[in-house]
Amino acid sequence: MATCLRLRRCQAPRLPPASPGRGLCPVPVARPAPGRASLRGYAGAPAGLPAALLRTDGFVGGRWLPASATFPVHDPASGASLGMVADCGASEARAAVRAAYEAFCSWRGVSAKERSSLLRKWYDLMIQNKDDLAKIITAESGKPLKEAQGEILYSALFLEWFSEEARRIYGDVICMPAKEKRALVLKQPVGVAAVITPWNFPSAMITRKVGAALAAGCTVVVKPAEDTPFSALALAELANQAGIPPGVYNVVPCSRKKAKEVGEALCTDLLVSKISFTGSTATGKMLLHHAANSVKRVSMELGGHAPFIVFDSANVDQAVAGAMASKFRNSGQTCVCSNRFLVQKGIHDSFVKKFAEAMKTYLHVGNGFEERTTQGPLINEKAVEKVEKQVSDAVSKGATVVTGGKRHQLGKNFFEPTLLSNVTQDMLCSHEETFGPLAPVIKFDTEEEAVAIANAADVGLAGYFYSQDPAQIWRVAEKLEVGMVGVNEGLISTVECPFGGVKQSGLGREGSKYGIDEYLELNMKRTIRLGVDKLQPTGQIGPATCFCTKRS
Repeated sequence: MATCLRLRRCQAPRLPPASPGRGLCPVPVARPAPGRASLRGYAGAPAGLPAALLRTDGFVGGRWLPASATFPVHDPASGASLGMVADCGASEARAAVRAAYEAFCSWRGVSAKERSSLLRKWYDLMIQNKDDLAKIITAESGKPLKEAQGEILYSALFLEWFSEEARRIYGDVICMPAKEKRALVLKQPVGVAAVITPWNFPSAMITRKVGAALAAGCTVVVKPAEDTPFSALALAELANQAGIPPGVYNVVPCSRKKAKEVGEALCTDLLVSKISFTGSTATGKMLLHHAANSVKRVSMELGGHAPFIVFDSANVDQAVAGAMASKFRNSGQTCVCSNRFLVQKGIHDSFVKKFAEAMKTYLHVGNGFEERTTQGPLINEKAVEKVEKQVSDAVSKGATVVTGGKRHQLGKNFFEPTLLSNVTQDMLCSHEETFGPLAPVIKFDTEEEAVAIANAADVGLAGYFYSQDPAQIWRVAEKLEVGMVGVNEGLISTVECPFGGVKQSGLGREGSKYGIDEYLELNMKRTIRLGVDKLQPTGQIGPATCFCTKRS
C-alpha cells in the first residue's frame, strides 16, 4: 500500500491486437462545418456573473454546439435559475469522442515544449479571470466566495504544474544480454480520455485530470456534474482563447436524467482509451463494469470516510483548528473531509468543549456571496436529508447534540453545523460518509482501539491524527489504511503530492509527478542493435556520452 504522508513541520520532521482507439489513427472522421455557434452559447448572465464566460452550449471540436434539449441550473442558496444548459445525450457524447480522437492523431505529435506552452497560457488566463471564475463556482455550487477563489488558484496550479511536467516525460534504455543490443522504453499517450467530474470542486477536479492528460499528449471529453456545468464550460472558453487546438478539450454537459446514458456511452466507446472519474464508490463500480468490456485504463477517486484521531499527547488547540479546517471546508462536502472524530478519553471533554466553542465563534451560515459567510448551502435537498437522517439516527441511539442538529432558518438547503458526542459505532454516521456539516465524536481508550476503528471502513481515502509523541506518529501513520495521512495537519491537498486512496476509495493517483503516468503507457520498442557509425555523438565518447538520433 502506497500512502502519501504529510506532516506539519513544527510538529515532526518531513519524512492483445490493437483495437480502434488504441493503435494507429483511422481515416479522420467528419467534422462539423466550420464557424462559430450562435450567440445562444452565452447565458443571460444573472447580476454580477461574467457574461463572457457563462456559456450554455456543449463544446465539441472547438465549436459551441447546442443540443436538442436544455436543462436548468440553479443557485443552491436561493433556488434561482442561473440559466438553461445544453442537455447532451449519447449521440453528442459519441460525436465529442470522435472529435477528440481525430484531434489526438495530431496532438500526440505536438512537441512537449509546445504542449507545455499552451497549458501555461491556459493557466495565465485562469489567473487573469480568477475573480469571475470564482463567482461562477459560488453561484452554481453555493461555496463561499473566499473558498471559491481558493479553488480557482488551486485549479490553475494544476495547469501550471503539468505544463512543467509535460517536458519531463522520460523513457528508459535497458541493457540486453547481448552486449551490442539495447531495448528502448518509451512513454506514450494512451489516447482519448473520458473525464467525469463531481460538483463539489467543479474547476479543480477538471484541471487535475485534464492538465495531466493534455501534458501527456492525450485529448479529453469532459462530462461535468449536472449541478455545476458552467465552470467546465468557462474553462472551455479559456482553453479556446489559450489556443488549445480544436478537439483537444471537449465538454458535454447533461442533466441528471441523461447522466447514465452519457456515462455509459463514454465508457463503452471503442475510441476511448482511458476513463478518469471522481465521485461515489457506487457510481465508480458501474463505470468500471462498462470500461471492463473493452479493457480501458481507469483512474477512480471515490468515496471516503476519513477518521480524525486526537491522542492524549496532542495539543488540543491545534487539533481543534485542524478539525475546523478539515471538517467544515465547503460545508463538509469534500471527499477528504473528516467524517469520524476519534478522541482519546484523557483529552475528550476538553476537545469537545473547545470544538463547540470554535464552531459557534467562527462558523457563519449564509449565502456564499456574503463576506461573513463560511458555511454555504448544501448542494441540494437530498444532501440535507442525508445529514438530517444521520443526526436523527444518532440521537435515537443515545448521541448528544452539543451544538446545531437541525435545518437552518435560512432555507431548505442550509443545515446548521452540528457536533455530536456520545457517538457509538452502530450509528449511521460512524460507517456512512456524510458529505455535510456533521462532526460526530467517538471516545476511545487505547491507540490500538483507535486504529482498529479507523481501519474498519471498506474505504480509505484520507485520514488525520494529532499527537506529539514521535514514536506514536510513525506507528499510527504506517498503520492507517488510507492513501493520504495528515499528521498534525488538517489540510493535505496540494498539487505537488499524489492524491488518491486505497481499498474501495479508488484506483490510481492524481496530481504530483505521478499523476501524468495515469495517461501514459509504456511501449518497448524492438531491440536496437548498436551501430556507432550510424549515431551522432554530441560529445567525445566517454563515461557519460549523449547520443542523438534523428526520428524518421
